[in-house]
Amino acid sequence: MAAADDRNHIDVLISKNDELENYFRNTIIPQLFVDGNLVLKKFTPPAMKQFNLSAADLGKPVEEVQDNFRFPNLLANIREVMDSHEILEKEIQTTDYRWYQMNILPYINFTTGKSDGVIITFVEISARITDLKEQEKLIADHEILLDTISHDVNNALTTVLLGMEQLKSIPPEHLAGFPSTLAMVDRSLNKMKVILNELFESRKKTHSYSAAGERLSIENIVEDVRLSLSDEINSSGAAIKTDIQVIEVYFSRRKLRSVLYNLISNAIKYCAPGRAPHILVTTYAKDEYTVIAIKDNGVGIAPDKQELIFSKYHRLENGIQGSGIGLYLVREIVKMGGGKITVESEPDKGASFKVYLKSA
Repeated sequence: MAAADDRNHIDVLISKNDELENYFRNTIIPQLFVDGNLVLKKFTPPAMKQFNLSAADLGKPVEEVQDNFRFPNLLANIREVMDSHEILEKEIQTTDYRWYQMNILPYINFTTGKSDGVIITFVEISARITDLKEQEKLIADHEILLDTISHDVNNALTTVLLGMEQLKSIPPEHLAGFPSTLAMVDRSLNKMKVILNELFESRKKTHSYSAAGERLSIENIVEDVRLSLSDEINSSGAAIKTDIQVIEVYFSRRKLRSVLYNLISNAIKYCAPGRAPHILVTTYAKDEYTVIAIKDNGVGIAPDKQELIFSKYHRLENGIQGSGIGLYLVREIVKMGGGKITVESEPDKGASFKVYLKSA
């Protein structure tokens, strides 16, 4: 009787193994199975193709093949999931420069309640990353266009209108033949003024810096920015690290992303000659604020320029191209959200920008 039970148990195991083998062989999703000893036990054919794996890699410790995934924290993330029994989701870039949504799922032994390993799945999101970059460019162009219209065009129009008022004060005998022309120009200018005012009011309603917020994971926003800046990070050799003590903040997703995008992008752009950018993003609580600090090792900012950099269209005199409007918009976003931004810096010693957001 015992022998028959053992045979039935073996048959069940063989059947389960066959089902797993068929699943792994036929799925179109790159997947890995890593056991509790951090050894690569199985992978799907798409994983073999995308990550340049071969049959010789089976049975190897993940540490020996993790370079294939172009993601240095893979081993740490696997250990984290095995310890926490919680699913981890993250975007990574592979060796062929494609982007994937990586999900690490704990493989739980329900008899012991312990983790026997993890299953790692990958869904390609390269198109999404491309869209994010295009979207970031569109948002930046959109903000610059609206700001230019709101300030520069409006100011020029106001000057012309003042000139018209002065012309109206000149005695008619000195303007023979011009009254009808001036009247037509006057009507046109006032019509433009009305249209621009309507545009400004519409902008305030639809693009207000005080847009409704939501509870956001700061780590996720930083990762989103990291993906958008992947080309700049790779070409500059930039290293971005995080030390997140406050994990969430209540703010507008698009606006927080814009703030971090501008600050991290600047930290890469204004790197010091001869050294790769090292950027540290930290968060902590201070009084009624959540502080997000972005520290770099770049060219730094002279004390007499630290207030000017937040002025519209101001640019540092270092030959780096740009509109000069980024930090101005950052300060406006933060200020309208009830917060503030500060900078501490010395020339050639990097800069530390601190964004203070009201705690929820």
